[in-house]
Amino acid sequence: MIVLRSDLKVVLARQPVDFCKSVHTLSALVSEALRANPYCGDVFVFRSKRMDRVKLLAWDGSGMVLITKWLHQGCFTWPPIRDGVVHLSATQLAMLLEGTSKYPLWGV
Repeated sequence: MIVLRSDLKVVLARQPVDFCKSVHTLSALVSEALRANPYCGDVFVFRSKRMDRVKLLAWDGSGMVLITKWLHQGCFTWPPIRDGVVHLSATQLAMLLEGTSKYPLWGV
């Protein structure tokens, strides 16, 4: 389970990923492409090419958690990413997962 606590660190991946990727493959991607430790407790967010799906990967202390959200209509609003990744707050993650662009999310 991923708890959206105030000190949570959220990392958005720059490039879209193949949504057939599993926990193991995404964990390796976190290590290699994002240069981060997938077991650190941060939440890593990946998107599909069409931007209508996201996957969240996190270590909860006892195992890896993988959550997929697929929007029925529309697409997720993704921030501009310049240097490979973007870090979000838990509040910004919650707004991103709502799948709406009505929020000024990207003061990053």
